[in-house]
Amino acid sequence: MSTQQIDPAPRGTYQVRTFGCQMNVHDSERLTGLLEEAGYAAAPADADAKRGEVDVVVFNTCAVRENADNKLYGNLGALRPAKRANPRMRIAVGGCLAQKDRSSIVDRAPWVDVVFGTHNIGSLPTLLDRAAHRREAQVEILESLDVFPSTLPTRRESSYAAWVSISVGCNNTCTFCIVPSLRGTEKDRRPGDVLAEVRDVVEAGAVEVTLLGQNVNSYGVEFGDRGAFAKLLRACGDVEGLERVRFTSPHPAMFTDDVIDAMAETPNVMPQLHMPLQSGSDDVLRRMRRSYRSRRFLGILERVRHRIPEAAITTDIIVGFPGETEEDFARTLEVVEESRFASAFTFQYSIRPGTPAATMEDQVPKEVVQERYERLVALQDRITFEENRTREGKVVEVLVAEGEGDRDAETHRLSGRSRDHRLVHLALPSDLPEAQRPRPGDMVTTTITRAAPFYLLADSALEAPLAQLTPEQFSVRRTRSGDLWEQGALGLDATCGTGHGGGGAGGPVTLGMPSLRRG
Repeated sequence: MSTQQIDPAPRGTYQVRTFGCQMNVHDSERLTGLLEEAGYAAAPADADAKRGEVDVVVFNTCAVRENADNKLYGNLGALRPAKRANPRMRIAVGGCLAQKDRSSIVDRAPWVDVVFGTHNIGSLPTLLDRAAHRREAQVEILESLDVFPSTLPTRRESSYAAWVSISVGCNNTCTFCIVPSLRGTEKDRRPGDVLAEVRDVVEAGAVEVTLLGQNVNSYGVEFGDRGAFAKLLRACGDVEGLERVRFTSPHPAMFTDDVIDAMAETPNVMPQLHMPLQSGSDDVLRRMRRSYRSRRFLGILERVRHRIPEAAITTDIIVGFPGETEEDFARTLEVVEESRFASAFTFQYSIRPGTPAATMEDQVPKEVVQERYERLVALQDRITFEENRTREGKVVEVLVAEGEGDRDAETHRLSGRSRDHRLVHLALPSDLPEAQRPRPGDMVTTTITRAAPFYLLADSALEAPLAQLTPEQFSVRRTRSGDLWEQGALGLDATCGTGHGGGGAGGPVTLGMPSLRRG
């Protein structure tokens, strides 16, 4: 007598909560892949962990952002009653703050079950099992990487856009940064492994890939090829089906002309560059231990714009670094004015214990930092608006995204990113049949009709009935990524999320284009 094969029930439900940078976002994709491979299921969207409705809650932490520890312990404290409500609930803390604070997390929050570091995210399922079996907290922090994260299972956030890590760690010694001590020295993947993952995620439906590294353009230092990053960009141009390639974040000191040439000459490498300035003052850059000066930085931007005139360049800036004078800050404002950044991620300096800058003399008073920060933001906001206005009347191709437009339902628009990564809210023809509506992952060609301070509006589709619109006013190119999104939205089986480097069976996933947010 034959018996019907029945899938085992999930071991429990999980939530992964991510704080910090794009590295952490990518690591969280690995963590969710590991949990699902181990038999856990994503908690329903309306499950409330604070009421004990989730079995495993994982915090993937950041040690760079201000008040990161207060934010973590506030979240942990809110879950303490839930542990009583759900005896099988387990709480895990990983990421940079876990690497830094180690066993002190359990000392401060003894209801935490697992603490793991940046070098051993692959240990999470085993540590959860061990904590349940031994009924005591498990703390495992490795000092160096044992398995490159990209060899681990992955459940990607998006059917149409993917992170691909090309390196981990950092060889720089910036005095404000704690990352090298938490993620270790740079470790580079072999080009063949990177390209294999790129092909995997494209085969699984992605049309956009972002190459990820702490200093992405120093790629190749470990195996002795200074031109490896430019070669990798060109090789991505040969991947069939890959329409958009981005990368983050490069370092100005190591940014070479061969990379600019590769960007200009590889059609699927996007005209977008994130180039961290940090400060426009050479004296501050010296104290930061940033091995470039403002003239070199501006020279890079000039060469990029000469080869790629339409390039949108963004940056990071720290205000109020120890010893920063009003003259230093004025130089930052001058460089920002000259650079014409499309946008900037601006941060007020705050002490990070364990960094050289934390013990420097001449810490800038908080009220001074705040006042300078407000002046910088006002300047950059003006420049961003002015640069956006230069896009009015331009024809753009928008990769439709989900979750980019907070008011899309009210405005009846869709949102996505143009090739230069600007946010575009686009209107649909009033007589567009529902079956022809663009889906996340599809490409829409449209014309920018109005610029706003932080986004672009494209209402050209409203200028005539659908049959009378030109392709530049509104046209849709449906993609395999859009097909996969639609299958996921309908609850159908789709291969958009899980696997070793992409691919594999997934279901509906939480979608969202990888992006940096203005700070």
